[in-house]
Amino acid sequence: MGHVTVRITIANPIDNDLKSEVEGLVDTGATFTVVPRSLAADLKLPITGRGRVRTAAGDLTIDRGRALVQIDGQSEINPVYICDTVDKVLIGVVTLETLALTVNQKTGELSEADLLWY
Repeated sequence: MGHVTVRITIANPIDNDLKSEVEGLVDTGATFTVVPRSLAADLKLPITGRGRVRTAAGDLTIDRGRALVQIDGQSEINPVYICDTVDKVLIGVVTLETLALTVNQKTGELSEADLLWY
């Protein structure tokens, strides 16, 4: 299976008029969603702290914030990491699970996930 890309809307969680629809790359190896610094600045995403993340190039300490994330009609406020070194949105598993989405291994597309409550 190749790369899974989807249309995603990222919005300021306080001011929904500040939003952008972009192509996002689903990264099931990433815990959190990562947003390019330029997009975060355009949307005036609130910075809530900093966190250490492990990348293939080594550990980085980067800003953490919140964004309203919408994919396939599902939306929720999610934690996001804001990075100077990425140029597209990388969608992590926390966002997928929050929106009850999963990667369908047969089609390579997102589909509704089963939610477990026990």
